[in-house]
Amino acid sequence: MSTNVNAHITGTIWKIEVKEGDTVTEGQTCVILESMKMEMPVEAPCAGKVLAICCAEAQAVNEGDVLLTIA
Repeated sequence: MSTNVNAHITGTIWKIEVKEGDTVTEGQTCVILESMKMEMPVEAPCAGKVLAICCAEAQAVNEGDVLLTIA
């Protein structure tokens, strides 16, 4: 079963820390969002493998948007 990792705030993708196929651990920073001049890490809610990255650096995202999928 796969898990979507969503943006928890509205902002801009500042940096993507993982690639498709990477293995991540629970709590690992996957994406860094920039909002109101602050960098906010988005962490993996579970351990697994990155199946898909659904965003790009410098892309604007809204709260709740899917950033990547882990299985």
